Amino acid sequence: MSVASASLPSTPSSSLPQSLAAAAVESEEHNHRLTTFWKSVIIALTIAGILVTMNQVFFWNLFDMAVLTNAFLYMLTACFVPIVFIVQPLRKATGGERPGVPWYDVLFLLAFMGCAGFFAFHGVDIAEFGWAFVSPVSATVISYIFWALIVEVLRRTAGWIVAALALVVSLYPLVAGELPIGFLQGITYDINTLAQLHAMGSESILGLPLQTAGSVLVGFLLFGVVLQHTGGADFFHDLSLSLFGRYRGGSAKVAITSSAAMGMMSGSAVSNVLTTGPMTIPAMIKSGFSRKTAGAVEATASAGGSITPPIMGTAAFLMVSFVGVPYTQIIIAAAIPAFLYYLGIFLQVDGYAAMHGLKGTRKDLLPRFITSLISGWPYIAALGLLTVMLFFAGSESQVPFWVVGLLLVIAIAKPRLKFGVVEFRDMMLDAGKTLAQIIGIIAGVGLILGGLSATGVALSLSRDLIALVGESVILILIAGAIACFVLGMGLTISAAYVFLAIVMAPALTALGVDPIAAHLFVIYWASVSYITPPVGLAAFAAAGISKASPMATCVEAMRLGAVKYVVPFGFALNPALVAQAGPSEILVSTLFSIVAVAAIACSFSGWLLVVETKLPVVLRVVLAVAGFVLFLPDTSYRFIAVAAIAAACAIAYLTRRSKGSGLPGSSAETAPGEARITV
Repeated sequence: MSVASASLPSTPSSSLPQSLAAAAVESEEHNHRLTTFWKSVIIALTIAGILVTMNQVFFWNLFDMAVLTNAFLYMLTACFVPIVFIVQPLRKATGGERPGVPWYDVLFLLAFMGCAGFFAFHGVDIAEFGWAFVSPVSATVISYIFWALIVEVLRRTAGWIVAALALVVSLYPLVAGELPIGFLQGITYDINTLAQLHAMGSESILGLPLQTAGSVLVGFLLFGVVLQHTGGADFFHDLSLSLFGRYRGGSAKVAITSSAAMGMMSGSAVSNVLTTGPMTIPAMIKSGFSRKTAGAVEATASAGGSITPPIMGTAAFLMVSFVGVPYTQIIIAAAIPAFLYYLGIFLQVDGYAAMHGLKGTRKDLLPRFITSLISGWPYIAALGLLTVMLFFAGSESQVPFWVVGLLLVIAIAKPRLKFGVVEFRDMMLDAGKTLAQIIGIIAGVGLILGGLSATGVALSLSRDLIALVGESVILILIAGAIACFVLGMGLTISAAYVFLAIVMAPALTALGVDPIAAHLFVIYWASVSYITPPVGLAAFAAAGISKASPMATCVEAMRLGAVKYVVPFGFALNPALVAQAGPSEILVSTLFSIVAVAAIACSFSGWLLVVETKLPVVLRVVLAVAGFVLFLPDTSYRFIAVAAIAAACAIAYLTRRSKGSGLPGSSAETAPGEARITV
């Protein structure tokens, strides 16, 4: 089979600016709730929330007033959480609704702002007089209202399953001492004290997740939104086109790199698919990829956003508090696994293109690399500045705000970029919606943390889990992977991570797994549900665009994302892969892992790169097993695996020589000037 060369839209890159950013806010134009008035309210609340956060992280102490941490967190929720009641309806729209926000949502909004404002005003009293345990009647009543509203916010932002779990766990301390199951027994609380603990304590709604959101997450999420809306999304797409568009399977390679860049900025798999998918999926189908494969490529690439530095997803920021290390250390630790993940997708796509004879786009139809690079230097400079400042600035929570300021100046001054009042409005709307959803989820899942911490059950669960697996690291990793996957099917990554960071991660570290590796293991396996049946939200979203079977797209996405299932076991057993070793050990482990990923990718795609031949089933099995073994830290196993890979490659090469090569993608059928292999 052979496919014509012109595989990507020939639209010049100059026509693309603002397209991805516009897609990110397009849904707002069709949301009947967002009238001009309510858009203004969202923008005002967003700006207020950003200023409140900046006042705290820059220690401005406006009006000569030092704000306690608890008061700041209440003010933060008072600014962002009400946006959820504006944007997200009480129930799914059925059509015929009047424009604007219904009266009952306005009531919810005002009630929440009133509760949060009351607690913020009494922040000192809460801290000094222990209102979390003994408080005035008014504070207790408001605690009930605040608790109920947070559960409702969680339902609107994360769905019924997450909200139900949070509610059940938050009520669990009422009966913890009466349960007949030993490992679930804990301290019992009366209902009034429990309401006070959830609303005013430091380990529930205002716990580590929300504290991290206030100190670190707001700035980085704002940076991602601003980078997209000031032209960064389109720059990375154009740069990907110029780099990979002319190679075989170029449309898919462009989708991988551009979706990786977008995911790096947003950290959200589904929104990434819905933003970049309408551009990349039709281009892949036009170039010869099947509909299910086109959707799977986009879904798999987008699902890597939550594990890709420097921004990653919400769960990575929560690691800062749970692990107790600077965010820069998490960025370093996540870099090698993220590279291996995308390398695996890239090599499989190259193998698919080789097997199906897919060619790239003519060079004259693509943006020029140098031109794209020069025009996009501000975005590269912004990412570079962000990375450098994270390592050398005194406070990592201040860094994203400085870079955001630089991006806004560039956007205003850049001649070819239209960035006026309308663009600023769209950007702030997008920022408000993004921050509201994340902070709403984080505040809600804090109830899970509060319920388990208050009873003291979190520690006993880890201890009982270790006893159950007989102190076997492999068994607990397998149990952890299953638990992460099951929870990830029904929960957001943040909710799954908070739960498992309390229960699973301590058990892993108790058996000798590096703490950063243990927490990254949880994040990786919680995020695989985005591309794995039966849920596969990212794959389902991509299938909606490609018009393919959602389940077939999920299965194809699993194949393309095979590395994501293997790498977590690799770095859990070998901490060098998360940079927790000496430089020489990190280098050696990385090189072996690259070979491992290449072997696994060739096995799953069925095409042996470099040798350029189709693989028989036996050799595919050999490459897969050897690839898995290469992730182990044991040197003797590594050399045996390398020998097996070399033998498989030699057999495939000799077989190809003896039979000749008539498959598409062989050197005989490669067009002049088009490279056969892209690594």
